[in-house]
Amino acid sequence: MASKYTQTHEVTYYECDVNATMTLSSMIAVAIKVSEDQSDQLNRGADFIHRFGLTWIVTNYQFFIQRLPKVGEKIQITTQAQSYNKYFCYRNFWLTTEAGEELVRIETIFALMNMETRKMSSVPEEIIAPFESEKVKKIQRYPKIEKVVAGESYPFRVRFYDIDSNQHVNNSVYFTWMLDALGYDFLTTHEPTYMHIRFDKEVEYGNEIMSHFEIETDEGMKTRHEIRIGEQTYCEANVEWRTKD
Repeated sequence: MASKYTQTHEVTYYECDVNATMTLSSMIAVAIKVSEDQSDQLNRGADFIHRFGLTWIVTNYQFFIQRLPKVGEKIQITTQAQSYNKYFCYRNFWLTTEAGEELVRIETIFALMNMETRKMSSVPEEIIAPFESEKVKKIQRYPKIEKVVAGESYPFRVRFYDIDSNQHVNNSVYFTWMLDALGYDFLTTHEPTYMHIRFDKEVEYGNEIMSHFEIETDEGMKTRHEIRIGEQTYCEANVEWRTKD
């Protein structure tokens, strides 16, 4: 079984929103850093991966949220590279209190991308072996994301500081584009309990994107989101919410 790797993290004010709770974009940035530290410890860091002309990308996240970490709170972030097949690697993260209470579980699907062609690559055994992940044939299927049928949209421009060292928009930026469009009143009175986000295409520097969203209240509180350029969808997500106490 793949080994788990854990770090302690104190939630800072700049990782939180006006509600003094950790944002999803900050949460994923910190979680990914923990996975990178584990990779470095196993001598499978970015420099090693780049020797193959490859870089890691994330295609899907699922967040299962009991409650959001709070500013000043010390939490444990644990990660485990659980399994992989020819093209995809499945890694989980757990955010817990120091006493062990689970706050958030994040399920992710990673893939390797050729840095020149920008196309997905198969997973070399030499890269994945030290993680002791289980090799599987089956591709994990996440729930289908419901499309935006009607609703509203809000424009954003891709800025220089939205681009990371992999030469594409950092995943955390998509969370901001999607959720910010919901507005102050919604975001100060609701908190997420579940999110599924899928990245379909790369957004590039200078692009003008539209953040489309739709609020559904028939069966609980749910929002649907799409990042589009013209008629092309680049990223999509569904989020479930509860009213804040």
